[in-house]
Amino acid sequence: METNKNYQILVVDDEPLIRESLYEILRIEGYRVQMASTGESALEKLKEDNFDIILTDLKLPKMSGLDLLRKVKEYKWDTELILITGYGSIESAVEAMKEGAYDYITKPINDGEIKIIMTKILEKRSIIKENKDLKAIIAKEQRQSFCDLIGASPSMQDVYRVIDSVASSNATILISGESGTGKSMVAKAIHQSDKNRCGNPFIEVSCGALSETLLESELFGHVKGAFTGAIKDKEGRFEAAGNGTVFLDEIDAFSPNLQVKLLRVLQDGVYERVGDNVSRKTKARIIVATNQILTELVESGDFREDLYYRINVISIRMPSLRERKDDIEMITEYFVKKYAAANNKNITGISNGVKDLFLQYSWPGNIRELENAIEGAVIMSKGVVIEKDDFPNADRFLANKHTAKNVNSSEQPLKKVVEQPEKEHILSVLQQCNWNRNKAALVLGINRTTLYNKMKKYDIFDNEPQ
Repeated sequence: METNKNYQILVVDDEPLIRESLYEILRIEGYRVQMASTGESALEKLKEDNFDIILTDLKLPKMSGLDLLRKVKEYKWDTELILITGYGSIESAVEAMKEGAYDYITKPINDGEIKIIMTKILEKRSIIKENKDLKAIIAKEQRQSFCDLIGASPSMQDVYRVIDSVASSNATILISGESGTGKSMVAKAIHQSDKNRCGNPFIEVSCGALSETLLESELFGHVKGAFTGAIKDKEGRFEAAGNGTVFLDEIDAFSPNLQVKLLRVLQDGVYERVGDNVSRKTKARIIVATNQILTELVESGDFREDLYYRINVISIRMPSLRERKDDIEMITEYFVKKYAAANNKNITGISNGVKDLFLQYSWPGNIRELENAIEGAVIMSKGVVIEKDDFPNADRFLANKHTAKNVNSSEQPLKKVVEQPEKEHILSVLQQCNWNRNKAALVLGINRTTLYNKMKKYDIFDNEPQ
């Protein structure tokens, strides 16, 4: 059972008589107590030690009690603050409660009033601690992360379970999901979890970024003289992978000719270098990914049906960020720490206002967009907490929120509701980049071919200057 000795209180007052009187009252009740005569000295103590409660005079020289409260909130210290004020300053104390103070007491100080407020605070903190302990017990049954994947949401737990199940198999795996959801990270997690392959190469090929000729050469290799520029023999990615893993991102970019050759690799493990007639064998595991709906491509004749069934032995769907908003805070904390360290900045997190914007935003660019946003904000930030004004293009969060409120989703198919924010975001970036596709693709975190396909899909060419 907890006693008052488990709680530490900081008394801040520039009047020695009041400060020492409070010190004695609280010590008699069994609390551990420290004192400070100014807001500045209190701040130094808060940086060095943990306090459950701060009892501070509202009117202090230089740094007031309200200023101290704001610092507590800025640094996100886990402490409650009580203000001591005269009758003439009650309005200011009430205003301080709106900013996060727990309560206030008026002079002359009443011993009984202090004891009652302390009891209420400690009951509150006890309940919070019990809830945290309960959540910790539940969290032990859920993974917060898996390899480099981050998230504790139910949809991510499903992803982790599938990875566990398929890692040691040789089955081809299809990873689907929108751009920026982390499909390549899933592929790496599968490779790292496969005890028989993790010591061998993991080779990733961005198929949408290469022409048909270059992609065939990258995958299968070529012999000298096979085409212009082939000045010597070159091994392909399947050969270089050995017993490792080949990850083919944007599998939908394969031409009909390459689809036939990939199907042969999947069926028999056999291929030839470009310009050669010697058959070679590969033992590499193949994982493929797409941000397209392959069944639609099969129906339109753009993707072979037999290849689709061959690659779709095991499928993993990566949820979009808007489908797992419970993970946004956790992912944000990770990126803040990452880029704060990279830029030698003391940034502890994001403000509550930014959190609200993040939760309301639909994130058409998913985790990649979130990461880019955090990196830019960390670079621009001058404080210890990232604010809305630290984002170079913060208006997009508000614009997206406004759009979401004005879309009558009950009258539209799910697919259209999901696509609308992505279309608007792509159009906005294109306009900001003066329709420079290379620059826009870089900002969006996708390759130029994917951008072109999305522009075609959303029919936004009419706005492009000739």
